[in-house]
Amino acid sequence: MGVADIPLLSQIKGRMTWLDERQRLIAQNVANSDTPGYVGRDLRAPTDFAAALRDGGGLRMVQTSAGHMPIGGPNGAPAARFTSQASPDSETTLDGNAVVVEEQMLKMAESRMAYDAAIGLYTKSMAMIGLAAKVPGR
Repeated sequence: MGVADIPLLSQIKGRMTWLDERQRLIAQNVANSDTPGYVGRDLRAPTDFAAALRDGGGLRMVQTSAGHMPIGGPNGAPAARFTSQASPDSETTLDGNAVVVEEQMLKMAESRMAYDAAIGLYTKSMAMIGLAAKVPGR
């Protein structure tokens, strides 16, 4: 059993992937904060981050030619797909834009804190594995 097969580490990796995707979506909302009719989006949190990472969300792209770009993330792993949903902020302007930059910044800070916590948990877990694998007396 490799380190990547440990369920806790799979959950942490899935959570970090979700937070990364959420951060990208929030940045997209901020970039469109002046676009008429734009409604902000946010990700729905899965109940099992490791399963979302494994499943990839159902439909997958297919590489039909060797000349096409590789599918998914590093090492050809399928990219996780999370469900996004319309998430209008507390105000809508007269032109129909429903993005409040201040609220998006709060979501961004929340995501950053959660990402830092996940990194801390991952680091501590790896340190515990290293301690358990260490030869006694050394």
